[in-house]
Amino acid sequence: MTGFSPAEVAAFERDGYVIARGLTPAAERAHLRAIAERDLAQAAPPLEYEADVRYPGAPASRDAPGGHTARRLLQATTRDPAFAQWATSAPMATRLKQLLGPRVELSQAHHNCVMTKNPSHSSVTHWHRDIRYWAFTREELVSVWLALGRERPENGCLLVLPGTHRMNFRDDQLDAAKFLRTDLTENQPLLATQVAVELEAGDVLFFHCRLLHAARDNRTAETKFSLVFTYHSADNPPLPGTRSAALSDLPL
Repeated sequence: MTGFSPAEVAAFERDGYVIARGLTPAAERAHLRAIAERDLAQAAPPLEYEADVRYPGAPASRDAPGGHTARRLLQATTRDPAFAQWATSAPMATRLKQLLGPRVELSQAHHNCVMTKNPSHSSVTHWHRDIRYWAFTREELVSVWLALGRERPENGCLLVLPGTHRMNFRDDQLDAAKFLRTDLTENQPLLATQVAVELEAGDVLFFHCRLLHAARDNRTAETKFSLVFTYHSADNPPLPGTRSAALSDLPL
């Protein structure tokens, strides 16, 4: 199988996500992880720190204990050629064209990073949609998440609410930062549908930009590494003058 089966495409349309198991060969996966481990050890810029986002569990500032715990190694496409090669490779392009159409582009302004969830001082990310802070003609983007190691609830794997990419929410169901409110009785049945996206190294998760997702902190002894990129159709460009248009897109 060189792409998604019709059943997998249907699952993506229904649930807002689909997993391609074992899509990245072991040797390539190991090479990508080695680069990520090297850059994390060297604190190679640009970086985002847990203290910068101030999510629950993050250090209060860069001067606090754990304040220089990295959250993301930014600008992966220009950080190392291997990252860009993987992100624009035939296995990615084939599947993304099935989900987005014949002309697909990679956004260098969003995601485009290695997520590094550390054993100490990692934060909790509440339920949100990535599109809340993106600006495109249409809310139709797909992100890909390559597991560079095993991902389970105990080390902070993604949690998703299936089908929420097709739902609309009132403003009062969200907080001021557009996170889904977990204190609201009305939201409880939806929260009960959560699924933990458990991945093995080399698995790739494809998920819709409107899919509600969250993540807990890493409670293991090993840093979790995930390579993440976002894509859109060429006829769905970023809006001029916005953060989404700050960097050029890469055609696949």
